[in-house]
Amino acid sequence: MSDLLAVVLAAGKGTRMKSTLPKVLHQIGGKPMVQHVLDAAHMAGAKEKVVIVGFGAECVEATLGKQAEFVVQKEQLGTGHAVMQARDFLQEFDGTVMVLCGDTPLLKGETLERLYAEHKAANASATVLTARMENPTGYGRVVRDASGRVLKIVEQKDANSRELAVNEINTGIYCFERAALFEALQNTNCDNMQGEYYLTDVIGILATSHAKVWAVGVDDFQETLGINSRMQLAEAEKIFRKRKLKELMDHGVTIMDIDSTFIDQEVSIGADTVIYPFTWIEGSTVIGDNCQIGPNSRIKNSKIGDCATLHFIYAHDCEVGDDAIVGPYVHLRPNTVLAKGVKIGNFVEVKNSQVGVGSKIPHLSYIGDTDMGEKVNIGSGTITVNYDGKNKNRTTIEDGAFIGCNTNLVAPVTVGKGAYVAAGSTITKNVPADALGVARSRQSNIEGWVTKK
Repeated sequence: MSDLLAVVLAAGKGTRMKSTLPKVLHQIGGKPMVQHVLDAAHMAGAKEKVVIVGFGAECVEATLGKQAEFVVQKEQLGTGHAVMQARDFLQEFDGTVMVLCGDTPLLKGETLERLYAEHKAANASATVLTARMENPTGYGRVVRDASGRVLKIVEQKDANSRELAVNEINTGIYCFERAALFEALQNTNCDNMQGEYYLTDVIGILATSHAKVWAVGVDDFQETLGINSRMQLAEAEKIFRKRKLKELMDHGVTIMDIDSTFIDQEVSIGADTVIYPFTWIEGSTVIGDNCQIGPNSRIKNSKIGDCATLHFIYAHDCEVGDDAIVGPYVHLRPNTVLAKGVKIGNFVEVKNSQVGVGSKIPHLSYIGDTDMGEKVNIGSGTITVNYDGKNKNRTTIEDGAFIGCNTNLVAPVTVGKGAYVAAGSTITKNVPADALGVARSRQSNIEGWVTKK
């Protein structure tokens, strides 16, 4: 184990969320709240993490996987009781325990790194991250003596009038030396308005025993906001989104309207790309330089090359090459790969297909389970008929082929290099290279039919 270990409190149900999902799994910026907390702890240097789980424990464990060890708090008897559950697991650990709340997704790794650094520099037994608020209602107050030494933390419901006047509050984030932490926890009790074991009592117990208790102020209180309701979730989401957009703009991305653009934390976007309004970019999406994205577009877990234009589209789990032009009203489904210079026009759906360099699917087509070569032209209304009721079959369209309008290509079938398919054909057999495939009835005209009718 490293010298810093993080214990994340994530056992609560979050009653005010009105949800069957554990509170800490509700998402901010495309990731569960608790994932943001683990990421910040890792950035601060905590290579080992212990998550205290309770309500929905199996769901939390399945979501986080091997990122952390898990300890179950069977009864929710307060924050002090929660930390006590990790005592046996940490028996061999001899270092600093950073205690974090799993519902504070706006925490920055830099802040936790500074907290840990100042804790070590002060040679403290405990260090609390504090903030000053104009209206501290609802928060525990940090009580100091005349010299400024931290004496204790008092919860709102247990505070007297003098303590309630204090505007320095406890954020619920701490660093403790392990031995001091668990020795003090043994001396806590539930003699308070909540009938719970408070972790905050550890601060007073250590201060009374003349152990060194330190405090570090947070620069931006918004980082430490805890999420307890859907409204608070929405407010945190808005803060996060603006933080992400600022980061992108600082690196050369143009955001046309920050109030109608939504970009997840893990998204990467290159310089001089322009993002138009009402655009959602989600998951692990990577977008290159000099692209035009949006308006009214949603892109998820996709890779977009340089100088691509995508507007009025929904794309997920796919790749779009350099200089491609896609949209409007296009659906790019999983495992679609568009090569350089591909053009996809209006009302086209592409699924599980490779589209070669410079090929065009201008409009009103469905291309599924297809391997398409270079410089292919697909006429309007073309359908690759890939499903026979039991199996998905592939269509191959080789380089330079020309597919006429309103064509059905019934897979498995191959259209050879340079071949043509006549408009209105239903192709069920391979079309050789440089051949013309025609599969339709010959036209017959009955003279005078209208007059006779």
